[in-house]
This record gives sequence, C-alpha cells and structure tokens, in this order.
Amino acid sequence: MTGRQGPALSRRSLIGAGLGISAAGLTAAGTAQAVAAGSAGARPSAGPARGHAFLAAAMDAYPDQGRIRLTQSYTDQAGLFSTTFTYDNALAILAHLAARTPAGLTRAETLGDALLHAQDHDPTHDDGRLRQAYNTGPYTFYDGSLQPDGFVRADGTANVGTQFGFTGTAVGDMAWAGIALSALARRTGARRFLTGAVRIGEWIERTGRTDEPLGGYKFGVDGANQKLPFTSTEHNTDLVCLFGRLALLTGDRVWRERRARAEAFVKRMWEPSGGFFYTGTNDGVTVNKSPIPEDTQTWTHLAFGSRDRGCSRSLDWAGAKLAVLDHSGRTNSTVPAGQSYEGVTFSSASLLANEGAPIADGQPKPDRNGVWFEGTAHLALALRDRGARGDEARARRLLDSIEQAQELLGGTQTVGGRALPERSGVVSASSPLDTGFGFGYYPYRHTGATAWYLMAAARFNPLRV
Repeated sequence: MTGRQGPALSRRSLIGAGLGISAAGLTAAGTAQAVAAGSAGARPSAGPARGHAFLAAAMDAYPDQGRIRLTQSYTDQAGLFSTTFTYDNALAILAHLAARTPAGLTRAETLGDALLHAQDHDPTHDDGRLRQAYNTGPYTFYDGSLQPDGFVRADGTANVGTQFGFTGTAVGDMAWAGIALSALARRTGARRFLTGAVRIGEWIERTGRTDEPLGGYKFGVDGANQKLPFTSTEHNTDLVCLFGRLALLTGDRVWRERRARAEAFVKRMWEPSGGFFYTGTNDGVTVNKSPIPEDTQTWTHLAFGSRDRGCSRSLDWAGAKLAVLDHSGRTNSTVPAGQSYEGVTFSSASLLANEGAPIADGQPKPDRNGVWFEGTAHLALALRDRGARGDEARARRLLDSIEQAQELLGGTQTVGGRALPERSGVVSASSPLDTGFGFGYYPYRHTGATAWYLMAAARFNPLRV
C-alpha cells in the first residue's frame, strides 16, 4: 500500500532506477568507507552532529538554484537524481527542530516555506495539496532528456517529480507535511505555517474521508487525480497527530471529531491476541492481515502514548517478531566482513522474501536479515518514550547499531555530485531488503532514516500532540 504511480517506486522505496546495482557494488562501497574509517583515527564528531551535517549537505547540494529549496532524499548513487520526497522533507524539518539550535530553526523554516511554495504554486491544482515528490536540482535523465530546473521552475511553479511518476498525493505524506508545519507554527508563532497545515487538513477531509464500514480516511489520489481505494493504519495514525495538533492550535472543535474518526479506524486494526496492528484495508470492509509492517506498531505508540498503554504491547511485538541481525555471512548480505548490525526489518513479509530472486528487475536479491534503519530508529524512539523496564537499554543498542552504520556504511556516496561530510548520514538499509509491499530498501544514505535517527537520539517525539 505505497500509493505509487508510474514506476515501481514510492516515497519509501529506493530501486536504484535503471542502474542494475549489484550486491558486489554495494559491498565495495561499504568496504571503502570501512577502510577510510579505520585509517582516520579518532571519530571526528558525535553521531548526531554528523547526521545534521548530512541533512545540511543534502539541503545545500544545488547552490545555484536559489534560496527556495528542499532536501534531496537519497544519495546520487540511488539513481533518483535530485528527487526530494515530501515525507522526507517533513522529517527533515522535525529533525532540525529537534536540534533546538538557531541554525536548525533557520533550516526548518526554509524547508517549511518551500512546502508552502509548493502548495501555492502547483502547476495544475490550487487546493492545498502537495505531491509525492519534487526535483530540487537539474539532471540528465536516463533517456538523455534534460531536467534543467531546481525546485522552482522558471515560471515559478513547483518542480513536480514527473519523470519518475511521483505526481500523486498520499494522505500520509500530506499528514506528515502538516505535522511539520504545525510544529513550526508552534515553535515560531508564524501564522503562515498554521495556515498551510490547516489547508492540508482540509484537503485530507475533502479527499480522504470515507463512510465505508471500517471508516477512517482513505489513501489519497494518483497522478490522474483518481482516488485510491486503500485505507492505511499508518496514514490514520499520522492523522491522529495532525488533527489533534490542529484542534489545539486553532481551537476549532471540528478537528477533534476528525481525530476521533482516524483513531477509531486505527483501533479497529488492533489484534489483541497477538498484540499488534494490521496494515489497513484494501476495500474498506475487510482487514488486510498480511504483511504486518513495523511502522504501524511504533507510530501508534508515539501517537497514543499513555492514553492507551495496552496498545504499547505492539513495541514488544515489533522488537521480537521483526528483529534481524545482518552480517557478511548472511545470504545476499552486502555488509562488509567483520561488521554486524541489529535492528528490525520492514514487515513480516521481509522475513520470508525469496532470496533467490531479485527484488525487482535489474535489482539485487534480498537479504532476509537486512536491517531497516529508519524503522529501527522508530522503535528506539518509541521504547525511550515508553520507558518501561529495560526499554532504555534496548533503545541504546539499536541506536548504537544505527550509529555504527552511519560510520561504516555508504562510503563514497554523493549528493548533487558533491562529496558528503565524513561519515555523515544513515543508509536506509544495511543490505537490500524486500518490504513485501512491492518495493525494496538499499544501502544508500537517506534523509528520512537520518532524520528519524536524530529524533530518536534527541528523544523528540514528532507524533505527540
């Protein structure tokens, strides 16, 4: 349930489009970084400082394209060029705010203003929507065609990611943008950010609200503006936060009713006998019981917290049922010899992936024990937030694994053709992994994974009202 249009890509996927990246090539990149790390002596700075250095480099990669800009989502080696996913930029805003520094606030405001620009300057629609992704710098596409613009085109419109088909609008992406804008409104008091968040909430209400038996809010629209039939537990969890924030910041009680509708859907996805949440529904009537993803277990706790401690059992389910340990001896692992990484994978289906077949055409074969570092950071943060006996120690082990990945994986990667600061940025996965939802994750440094790590390190819960 990724809501993608065009190629088999989503705001969470990384296919290495057209590159035919091999496991050997990924291993070589990791090994190069390991060699560099081994010869560098003392660690140059703390993990969070290097994570913020990566976010800054990914945001500043195209200095000739003007002040209004977004953050490139993945390193160039992923093959998505200057693609900048709305979801990743929302996370970047929140990570910058989590730093609680003047420089972080300035970067967060700049990205927030870029999202507002996209709302106000969509090339087709004037209804407050944001697209799945944009371009933030020029590049030459695989067919030789030039994409010459930065985030703002010559006519002032936002540069929508049409070449990869990232033209639809998902409720989850919109919700995260609204959460980021509402956080900016709260931190700065600036009315424009609250206005943008309200516009997002109203678009979701108009487009996503459903009276189907399971209720909640549906997935969004595709690039042709056709409504998608799915309803996602993850998306409705995001809305619990967004609508709750809007109720608090505007004083309008209508947002409380909308929050209750989203929360009721999420609670219908709870499986009490197993202690986990299902992924959602494909038709509004029948619960989709497989695969079971990680984020519906961790984000629900971050959104509900002490209001529903019973549902926090989902953290234990994720920590036990999705736990993985990746090392070079694993089938299809790209982890260099002598290293190992612990954490969680994307979903129950990831653990059953066919290791004898590529994840997608031209792509590597999956490692069932590949660590999904974004989800590992979700879990670390949620455990820290819950604070039960043993939670902090478990979270610290997960953060140690992420910090080792930042130091040793993804060497020689670039953004906008520019070298990254040393050992900065977290790869999305330790080895190629199959999500079970039609796409994969790969060892490329990633804005989203880095932002979640930074929020976990700072104990900053982005989903708490």
